[in-house]
Amino acid sequence: MSIDRIVLAVAGMFVVLSVVLSQVHSVYWLYFTAFVGLNLFQAAFTGFCPLAKILKAMGVPAGQAFA
Repeated sequence: MSIDRIVLAVAGMFVVLSVVLSQVHSVYWLYFTAFVGLNLFQAAFTGFCPLAKILKAMGVPAGQAFA
């Protein structure tokens, strides 16, 4: 798997998990959903993603977006 696919998979997992937690625990988990969405939005324009930097340092092959 490339960095791009891992970043998208982790972001999707975080969104689903935080929505579920907002329903069973506290509505404040939706702030985490908003944080993930805003981070994806800024990464689309700046190319900066903390998870992508970590994965690149671990030697995961880069895809097109985070080359």
